[in-house]
Amino acid sequence: MLADGQKHFGRGGSQSLELEAIKLIPGGTNSNFRLPESPPRRYWDHGSGSRLTDVDGNEFIDYILGMGTAVLGHSPPRLLDLVSEAQRSLQCPAGQQPAELGLARKIHSFVPSAERVRVGCTGSEMVQLALRLARAATGRDLVVKFEGHYHGWFDSIFAGTTKLPAPGTHGALPQSAGQLPNALVDLAVLPWNDLGLLEGFVLRHGSDVAAVIMEPVLCNTSVIMPEEGYLEGARRLCDEHGIVLIFDEVITGFRLAQGGAQAVLGVTPDLTVLGKALGAGFPLAALAGKASFMDLIVSGGVMHGGTYNANAMAIAAGLAALEELTDPDGSKYSRLRSLSGALVEGLERLSKDSGGSLNTQAVGPVFNTTFDAPGPITDLRSYQASNIAKQRAFIDALDGNGVRVTSRGTWFVSFAHTDEDVEATLLAADRALREIS
Repeated sequence: MLADGQKHFGRGGSQSLELEAIKLIPGGTNSNFRLPESPPRRYWDHGSGSRLTDVDGNEFIDYILGMGTAVLGHSPPRLLDLVSEAQRSLQCPAGQQPAELGLARKIHSFVPSAERVRVGCTGSEMVQLALRLARAATGRDLVVKFEGHYHGWFDSIFAGTTKLPAPGTHGALPQSAGQLPNALVDLAVLPWNDLGLLEGFVLRHGSDVAAVIMEPVLCNTSVIMPEEGYLEGARRLCDEHGIVLIFDEVITGFRLAQGGAQAVLGVTPDLTVLGKALGAGFPLAALAGKASFMDLIVSGGVMHGGTYNANAMAIAAGLAALEELTDPDGSKYSRLRSLSGALVEGLERLSKDSGGSLNTQAVGPVFNTTFDAPGPITDLRSYQASNIAKQRAFIDALDGNGVRVTSRGTWFVSFAHTDEDVEATLLAADRALREIS
């Protein structure tokens, strides 16, 4: 447990490493999502359970968890044992292995939409396969996505995350220098959680729409639940107009429940993109869906390949993770929700006691904090109206008190977190809130 008053952890070793890294690695990091961390960025030495330790010996309670991947915590012994065993006998055979069938069976038994399963390494690439299948199945080109929903950084889908179309329009704007503008010609970007708006668009353009893709719970922008009836309405519209409904459950899959958000919310998509918790820290993603769409990979000439697809280590990790997450009576996930709920309740109490303006939005073991929101947060634009600067200050203050959360204020709770972690976290959050006030 963190000592009372412990804060402002040193970064001497990290600073030395970063000074060298920025000479060799653009920005000193291998993902732009890591750039917002206050410099010098920390360099990590080892992790165990809910804790990470940096090269300077500073220990943190971790709620980033590899951006949600480490649902079992860091270095889970059983998973590492199985991965080690697998890699001693097989690495990348460019052929089939029994374990990949075992993984497919598990996904099929967990996820309502998973009549067929294909695996790859990243969510970004499996999104591309989903879009390709939708276009092949429908003979149409147009894809509808939503503001604030992230489906990977590839040219054809990277839109609506920071640069937004003008209100009332649906044009997709490139988010990156060097992104091909014509790759977005067949992409429409709409505000989320407005069923009337989606229905109007589909009524006007439905004969051109191949797919509607969304996060069923918006976790890449705060943590926002769908409005009542929204997913059901989207499902109905897609059925009526022959459109493929795709759920991006890279974050929510195997985290909200065994079957992901679709099992919790009771709406089954045609295709589901899975990742993060599926590999529990190893590079593994999957596309699961209805046989009529997935079988086009064979019968319809839809290309999907990859040298590292179904490599032995990732498959072993995925199979071990899903075995650990098997929860027939619901008690495992109930415990996870209880821990997350205690954190949410504690943070709200601390804010109220200090006269602060912290707000939380939660679904199961993932939640987000915001400050000074002028009204309900239901989509990206309402999230952007909150006090982002105060959010950033809170995150930095938490870091200085030994607690890590994502740069957008999202907290992931793992099966390795404990009641003691919650207690220590709330002590640190109390100090952080007082610092920023």
